[in-house]
Amino acid sequence: MRPRSVIPGRQRWDVKPVLGRPRTAEILAAALRRIPGITEAQANPVTGRVLVRHDARVSATDVGRIVRRAVTLVVAGPAGAARPAPQRSASGPAPRADRGLVVRPVLAVGGGVAAGIALIRGSALSRQLVALGGVAAATATVLRKAWRRTADVSRELAGDGAGRHPLLEIVGPYRRRLYRASALSVACQVSEMALGTFLGWTALVLIKGEAAPLVRIGLTTATAQLWGLAGMVAVACAAVAGLSYASNLQWRGLGQDIEHDWRSRTYAHVQHLELRHLEGERTSRIAGVLTDDVRQLGNFFASSANDMLQLGTSLALLVPAFLLLAPQIAWIAFLPIPVIAWLSLHYQDKAAADYAVSGERRARLHSQLVNSLEAGATVKSFCTEDYEAERIDRLSGDAQESNCRTDRGTIRHAEIVRVCTTSSMAGTLLIGGRSVLNGTLRFEVFSPLIGLPQMVMLRMNRLGGIVDQYQRTLAAHDRVRRLRALPVETEGTGGPLDADKVQGEIVLDDVTFAYPGRPPVLEDLSLTIPAGQVTALVGATGSGKTTVAKLLMRFQDAESGSVLLDGRDVTDLPRRDLRHTIGFVAQDPFLFDGSIADNIRYGSFEASDEAVVKAAMMAEAHTFIATLPDGYETVIGERGAALSGGQRQRIALARAILKDAPVVILDEATSAVDNETEAAIQRTLRGFAADRTMVIIAHRLSTVRHADRIYVLDKGGVVAEQGTHDELLAQHGLYASLWQLQAGELAA
Repeated sequence: MRPRSVIPGRQRWDVKPVLGRPRTAEILAAALRRIPGITEAQANPVTGRVLVRHDARVSATDVGRIVRRAVTLVVAGPAGAARPAPQRSASGPAPRADRGLVVRPVLAVGGGVAAGIALIRGSALSRQLVALGGVAAATATVLRKAWRRTADVSRELAGDGAGRHPLLEIVGPYRRRLYRASALSVACQVSEMALGTFLGWTALVLIKGEAAPLVRIGLTTATAQLWGLAGMVAVACAAVAGLSYASNLQWRGLGQDIEHDWRSRTYAHVQHLELRHLEGERTSRIAGVLTDDVRQLGNFFASSANDMLQLGTSLALLVPAFLLLAPQIAWIAFLPIPVIAWLSLHYQDKAAADYAVSGERRARLHSQLVNSLEAGATVKSFCTEDYEAERIDRLSGDAQESNCRTDRGTIRHAEIVRVCTTSSMAGTLLIGGRSVLNGTLRFEVFSPLIGLPQMVMLRMNRLGGIVDQYQRTLAAHDRVRRLRALPVETEGTGGPLDADKVQGEIVLDDVTFAYPGRPPVLEDLSLTIPAGQVTALVGATGSGKTTVAKLLMRFQDAESGSVLLDGRDVTDLPRRDLRHTIGFVAQDPFLFDGSIADNIRYGSFEASDEAVVKAAMMAEAHTFIATLPDGYETVIGERGAALSGGQRQRIALARAILKDAPVVILDEATSAVDNETEAAIQRTLRGFAADRTMVIIAHRLSTVRHADRIYVLDKGGVVAEQGTHDELLAQHGLYASLWQLQAGELAA
């Protein structure tokens, strides 16, 4: 085979192996047409000539190499067609070699495809296109793998096999707002890219005197083009400013909506958690999740998601532009993308454990800070200020170490990204410049494209921060999900409970209960609290008195046995109905940061001012409230810090009185008041207790001496004695011993 004529864009070849072989000529032409850069190919089996039309940017040498390799692979392939072509008559049968190609078309087509793959390697332009395809495939593979891995983790956390990607789950019901914000960001990025193109054309006009694209729209002179470009730039600038403002407003609004929605729904879930999850150190951890972690979910969509979308839009616009206008430099312009994507996701995997440790240490620090501040009086009384300062310093140092570790990884990743993007920019300028100099790339095409990859690569410098925020968001989402996975209180399966019809008889039948990891505090406890009477529970610390109250309120559920209210098991009653029926005052009552009136009215929000004052008078609180400068409107501070312990107890007692429930439980409700005030409270409560069931839990026996029935509990929740005050003294047992210790009086 030899070239017959070679002119720019077209070559003719004499190829003897196709002479007299129509099928071979057809396959060769089809194979040549598949090669990038070749626009047309014809092979004539009568004359043995091959015509190839090609892109002018493909050199004649490359086309010659393509034709030779095509002939070698197609003609001298598995069909054995390289043998000399036999002569045939017009009416004779097809030669044996051609019959072989017809009989085995699969081998022939396979040879043509193999030729196409091999021929791609023969063209410089084609090699560059293959490189770009590899870049795109590598990027897609990395991102798809990362997305699936994250979705799988979310699915495992969900536990039901239906988990979505965390970002989709975070957005939740705000999909439409996300779409609006995304559309505005895409439009803003398109305007920004257009602005960059217009500026490139302006430089082209200043350098060469014209920009070819503007000539096509009627702007033929340099002056007209400059004025036209000035208008385009002004419009593009206005569009960028307006769309940027609108998109940022949408993204920030979306972030605020997400933060508010997640905090509200998570807090509503927390309010229904079992009490054991709300006690002790968990309180500060839960508060951290509801504040810091939920804020992180909103902040990601308010800022980083917008950056990520703009970066993706830039790439989506630039890749086709380079493919159409400058394919020979496209691969070097986008080469860092899969590398940066892989590095970012690899960093994400490595940083996950560091972020988990960092979050745990911050939670410990926050918890200790809160506890130390709340225990200010205890710290000062034991002169442990330096000890607490050292403890906080140690925990802060641990948190600092974790943060420094994550910061080092973040900075290292960001600098690697910077090196990759800078190298790509330099390579684009170098290779693009060489292409311009050797004539394979027009300067008019290259000039507007110079600044666009730089815009994208500079934005890719933010990828490290985006991945950092993405990782923080996944860690925060994980902690929020874990909080929302904690079990909530179960509702009873029975019918509703009408508080107006409750008599108030309480029965504990063979009740056994133990706190996790501890021996049973109640074991086969049975007792009856009659309706409409005052019943007292007394005994040593740890005998299970407060536990009985928790079982009645269903703060805890018995492991075995049953707790009955008017003959109905409390586990069958709706918790809300049950707790509406019972007024409860704890030994250390909680008061909210607000006025005294608000705290007394808490839970009975519609109560009148007169009812509030009446309840305070019954609780012996009105006298001290009246002496305060603002009276019932006095703000008492966090946890009632401005009041004494006895004052806090009386306000809590007034709150329970105002509730007017048919069953009242007082757990050491007057332990912090003086004897005179306690006596006054007892006189008032006798009238309040009429026609209602009252359970009084007390260590101080003077509080319960007038109770209708007294149960004396011993270790393990065993009922050691029961009876009235006088009956128990007459037994000379445990109660009589306790009375003698407290009152200094011998039993009669």
